[in-house]
Amino acid sequence: MPKADSRRPPPLSSLPHAAHSATRQRARARLAALNPLSALRRRLARWWQARLPLADTLQLTQRNVYILPTGPGWMLALTLLVLLVASINFQLNLGYLLTFLLAGSAVVGMHLGHASLRGLALHLPPPQPQFLGHSAPLEVRLGSTRRTPRYGIALAVQGSSQWAVTDVPAQGAASVRVAFAPTRRGLHRLPTLTVETRFPLGTFRVWTVWRPAAQLMVYPAPETPAPPLPPGEPRAGRGGAASSQGAGEFEGVRAYRRGDPLQQVVWKKAAQALAAGTDALVSRDAERLQRHELWFTPERTGLPDPEARLSRLAAWVLLAERLGLDYGLRLPGTEIPQGSGAAQQRRCLEALALF
Repeated sequence: MPKADSRRPPPLSSLPHAAHSATRQRARARLAALNPLSALRRRLARWWQARLPLADTLQLTQRNVYILPTGPGWMLALTLLVLLVASINFQLNLGYLLTFLLAGSAVVGMHLGHASLRGLALHLPPPQPQFLGHSAPLEVRLGSTRRTPRYGIALAVQGSSQWAVTDVPAQGAASVRVAFAPTRRGLHRLPTLTVETRFPLGTFRVWTVWRPAAQLMVYPAPETPAPPLPPGEPRAGRGGAASSQGAGEFEGVRAYRRGDPLQQVVWKKAAQALAAGTDALVSRDAERLQRHELWFTPERTGLPDPEARLSRLAAWVLLAERLGLDYGLRLPGTEIPQGSGAAQQRRCLEALALF
């Protein structure tokens, strides 16, 4: 049996969340020591990107559009050089004609490709918050005031091979969507984007680099399936023990009365009654609800891992909002009072993301 290599670092999945960042940094340092040229290239790229302005709207001009030959472009240049040398050696007039015809076509293609990006306006609306583990879509709007269409405009997150290609109509606009996957919760700056075209011949790559100024809020990944809600706490100045029932029964139920809002009907129990052969409806007991308050705290999750606690709290927030309950959140140094609705859910999830 071969001996296990004690120098090999453990997998990231077996490490606590706080140690992930340090482990990644050590891994990058080892890779940089093995390949100093690639490390130098990455440092130069970061230095150059840091000099780019942050903006959610970018107007492309000759100052921020770059152009270089592609692999096929270099092969065409080599072919033209061979044709030119052969035409000179053998005094081939048709060889001269073919060489300069192809060279002229390449130069015209370079001009058309550069004109496809020059003058294009890019705009990125603020992205919607996302949960950790989901891809964050970015919708970029491209506008053109030119009287001719622009073809083959591709956009991608820098370093990604997932390109989204579109055509921009004359004096019109188009939208293209790309996505990236955040690796941690919190407030993230959007990644650098690359816009390029190889229209019309593919011999030249015309591109620009764009650093959006918008930021993305990433919520903790909610625990699935959602665990039962914790018991309610008696309101201040009211007696009575807290309810110990779970999700869907925390607020108490009673028989359905004519005129009860549909939001108060416990449809889960209605489905269970229908499966049992009855059609009895039950509603949430609003009077009982007024005697208790639903508070979410990390201690009430019963979990030791901090990230697992945040995931369970996020699941509770979504479940309470889905049930139409009033709830509050208590974190060390932060307290969000009782409430419900989209604004309450957003405040609680943002507090969990930034905790």
